[in-house]
Amino acid sequence: MLDYNVRGENIAVTDALRDYVEKRLTKLNRYIEEKSSANVNLRTYKSDNSGKAEVTIVLPYVVLRAEDTNPDLYAAVDAVSEKLERQIRKYKTKINRKSRETGFKGIDSKNEIPATDSDDEALQIVRTKQVDLKPMSPEEAALQMDLLGHNFFIFRDADTNTDSVIYKRQDGKYGLLETVED
Repeated sequence: MLDYNVRGENIAVTDALRDYVEKRLTKLNRYIEEKSSANVNLRTYKSDNSGKAEVTIVLPYVVLRAEDTNPDLYAAVDAVSEKLERQIRKYKTKINRKSRETGFKGIDSKNEIPATDSDDEALQIVRTKQVDLKPMSPEEAALQMDLLGHNFFIFRDADTNTDSVIYKRQDGKYGLLETVED
C-alpha cells in the first residue's frame, strides 16, 4: 500500500493534479504488499514550457525510480507510471524465478507473474569485451568517448591512479564515476 508525498517545483500542486498522480500510481498497489511511500516531484521548466515527473518508491528490497519530461505534465505522469510498473514486474519476475529455483523466501508475492522470454533476453549478455585502461585526464576521456561515438568510457585517471567512468548525461553534459579504494 502506497502513501503519496507529492510536491512541486515552479508549480502549485492542485488537488486535481494530486488526485491524477495518486490515481495513476494506485495501480502499483497490486504488486506492493508492504506499506511504502511514493515520493513524487513535479517540476515545470519555463524555458521550454515542459514538465517533469519524478517518482521514487523505496521498498524493503529494492528502490524503484522513474522520471519523464514532456510538454504535457499529465503525459509525463502517465509515462512514469508505466515505467514503474515495468520495473516492478521485472523485479517480481526475477524474485519469483529465484524462488522457484532456489527456494528463496525473501519476498512473498501476492501476484505471481509468469516468466517471459523478453525478461530473459533483457538480462542476457550478448558480448564481452576486454578493455586496456589507459591513464588520462577526465577531459581526455570525454574527448576519446566523443571520438568513438560512445555514451560512456572507462579509463584510469592519471592524477588519482584509480579506475573511472565518464558518461554522457541526458542533458548533454558529462558525468564522472570514480572508484573508491577501501
